[in-house]
Amino acid sequence: DGELIPSELVRRAVVKGYKAIAITDHADFTNIEHILSCMKNIKSLEDDYDIRVFTGVELTHVPPGKIPKLVSKARLLGAEIIVVHGETIVEPVPEGTNHAAVTLDIDILAHPGLITVEDAELARDNEIALEITSRRGHNRTNGHVARVAQETGAALIVNTDTHAPEDMLTDEMAFKVALGAGLDEKNARKATLSQPLSLIKNL
Repeated sequence: DGELIPSELVRRAVVKGYKAIAITDHADFTNIEHILSCMKNIKSLEDDYDIRVFTGVELTHVPPGKIPKLVSKARLLGAEIIVVHGETIVEPVPEGTNHAAVTLDIDILAHPGLITVEDAELARDNEIALEITSRRGHNRTNGHVARVAQETGAALIVNTDTHAPEDMLTDEMAFKVALGAGLDEKNARKATLSQPLSLIKNL
């Protein structure tokens, strides 16, 4: 989602030195087929650049009871990565979204807001990473997310939620975002290096 078409996102990622990028547009029942059908074409850029391109969706403002069906549909349609738009405090995301998401076959729960300990434990048990985000607004609860994740052992991953060119982070800035969330250097490196590499390996 945002200002850039996928090919420009990939090109800008290459210029910034990225070795992988996941493109996950906002999706619900009205557009998921269109997104995943079109996104398959972007994989061809791996032939032109030294970067791996993963395609998927960010399920957004979907009623919690309908999320399981949409996750299954996304996998059937070939989504390599599935993100659920969590209960950020700056949007009216339906209550129960976090809980529904962490019980399913997804990869990342994005900007999960004031996530509960119970839901963080489910995320841990189901190997779902919780997002530490650099996105303005969504990042207001980074400290809470980091604290609850550390209490429960849930995985953390720093993500940009890129909508515009200036949103794409350098490694140094991603590390600072992790530190700013309250992580020590060891856990900040896990959230910016080890966890992303682990996710890529499993895609």
